[in-house]
Amino acid sequence: MDKALTIVADMSGPRKNNITEVINTYSKRLMAFIRKRVGNEADAEDILQDVFYQLLGNTKPIEQLTAWLFTVTRNKITDRNRKKKPELLEDLYTGGSDETEFDWTNLFFDERNSPETDYLRSLFWETLYAALNELPASQRDVFILNEIEGVPFKEIAEQTGETINTLISRKRYAVLHLRERLLTLKNELLYH
Repeated sequence: MDKALTIVADMSGPRKNNITEVINTYSKRLMAFIRKRVGNEADAEDILQDVFYQLLGNTKPIEQLTAWLFTVTRNKITDRNRKKKPELLEDLYTGGSDETEFDWTNLFFDERNSPETDYLRSLFWETLYAALNELPASQRDVFILNEIEGVPFKEIAEQTGETINTLISRKRYAVLHLRERLLTLKNELLYH
């Protein structure tokens, strides 16, 4: 943060006006571009801010400003996607931070085989399989290969010809859908 403040403070009047004009001219276009590729508004704003910080710190002349801004933006989006940890199966059935809240993992590690735990386990798996069948084949396949069969993304990419980022994105959508379906089941069990 201090570095960014130093850059701004050292700017001459004409350079500061030029940067302000660039930001005003390109902010909306860049933000629309980012929003199409990033699902989270806060992430989109962070990426836009990073792009303009890189512009502020640039000391070399930029010949094609529009191309430069969109290239930097695309690179920032790619960098952020690489840093994201893929969603995991355990994210589907772990509870919240409240210890009294229902947690699916209790079913799997409970050594007692009571009719109730057997029934809850069967409900979990029925709901999971039904939710998997609701997914597009591309999302379902990458989820099953990576999470259930343990095939690394790199191997799946080699087998399918898809990029690793595409596979991670498909798995993420699958996990979000599965999480929603299991949350519905959990709420039905707890509150009905």
